[in-house]
Amino acid sequence: MAEVPAPRSAEELARASLKRTREIFGADFGSLSALEHTSSRPFSITPTTLAPATLASEIGLRNRIRNEYECVRELPPALAAKMASAAATAAERRKKIKAQNAEEKASDPKMQQMIESAAERADKARDAHSMQLTVRAGGKGAAPNAQGPTPNRNATSSALVRKDTVKQSKPDWHAPWKVMRVVSGHMGWVRSIAVDPDNQWFATGAADRTIKIWDLASGTLKVTLTGHISAVRGLQVSPRHPYLFSCGEDKMVKCWDLETNKVIRHYHGHLSGVYCLSLHPTIDVLCTGGRDGVVRVWDMRTRTNVHVLSGHKGTIADVKTQEADPQVISGSLDSTIRLWDLAAGKTQTVLTHHKKSVRSLALHPKEFTFASGSAQSIKQWMCPRGDFMLNFEPTNSIINSVSVNEDNVLFSGGDDGTVSFWDWKTGHRFQHTESIAQPGSLDAERGIMCSTFDRTGLRLITGESDKTIKIWKQDETATEDSHPLDWKPTLGRQKF
Repeated sequence: MAEVPAPRSAEELARASLKRTREIFGADFGSLSALEHTSSRPFSITPTTLAPATLASEIGLRNRIRNEYECVRELPPALAAKMASAAATAAERRKKIKAQNAEEKASDPKMQQMIESAAERADKARDAHSMQLTVRAGGKGAAPNAQGPTPNRNATSSALVRKDTVKQSKPDWHAPWKVMRVVSGHMGWVRSIAVDPDNQWFATGAADRTIKIWDLASGTLKVTLTGHISAVRGLQVSPRHPYLFSCGEDKMVKCWDLETNKVIRHYHGHLSGVYCLSLHPTIDVLCTGGRDGVVRVWDMRTRTNVHVLSGHKGTIADVKTQEADPQVISGSLDSTIRLWDLAAGKTQTVLTHHKKSVRSLALHPKEFTFASGSAQSIKQWMCPRGDFMLNFEPTNSIINSVSVNEDNVLFSGGDDGTVSFWDWKTGHRFQHTESIAQPGSLDAERGIMCSTFDRTGLRLITGESDKTIKIWKQDETATEDSHPLDWKPTLGRQKF
């Protein structure tokens, strides 16, 4: 039988475990540890001696510092040589500059004299200006003021101190707007409006899946176009062709020939409902956006999908095109606005100032600016970089549509039927009213779904959820005396 080894004491087992641990984890086994460095010190109970717990913490801290920073205590030879050469080069450059300055001074003493005299004059002017700011109010013979301190008071005159004041521009006066005509005929919400380039007629698309063309002067129905199988969400009339473009929730984008009143082209590619479209003003390009979160750029003639502008994380609510960069601007329900580089097919700028969904965009017909409408917020931007201009006065409604004319009048229509007219330059709301639901409709069915000005900017056309179309015009009898401007300057305006 094998002999049973004699049991070892606990002290021997602990020593063996410590030795094994050091052999495994001690990479620098040959060097002394922090404990061995401090063990040579004599330990005496004096006022300067640390307590055992504090001494253990100090030893642990030294050990960690040595393990972490021992390898970087000295720079590597290559890096040290590089830094030394850089320092020598900088010193030589400074010496050369000083030598050149000395040569210039010696070669042209007149120039040096002119420089020194100019510096002296600048110092004297600065001293005189500082003395002007400490002129005392009053004089030796000034009589005391019975209603306050004497004019010869020992204080600096406050009239000479420049104050940083906020100067607000006064808004222009605009005549109030009123309803001129109410047009009925649709059997569903009116979701889109487009005006003829010749200002003779306008087209409307509604949730009843039809497109109706109306005479602008009389408001009579001219023709009804059928072909969509769901709500018509976007309309646009081409200024260079006899074409009408439409899009809807049925994923379809159609091109109508207005001479035959028939569909001549379809643009297939969207994976969900198409909510907006816009025609480029100078080239034959069509931009559409919808629920799939992308803006598709189409060749109008060949029906080719030229670009797929992706980046939004939500439904594209509105898209606008213009001649200059950024040629495409889109607003989405992800609360962002994107400015696109049409040639490259990439995002140029992302505007994240809005806190809620961006539902509508409006380009100014003359200025290089545009406005965006969101819930309780309307903002104005400057192209081409999308610089923030101003916030319009706060509103308590969800803005579904915004439009602007050449007279700097911005219209906004809310989901609760609120109608507001704003001064474009200052953001002042000079008129606020509520739309009235037509007989047979609920009060909740008075929301403004779409709007646009005609080509002259003197007529405003709105489509509402009570299935009617309202045409607005300015009150021609109004004057500044009968309708004074209700505006008072405030201390400041919140920027964002």
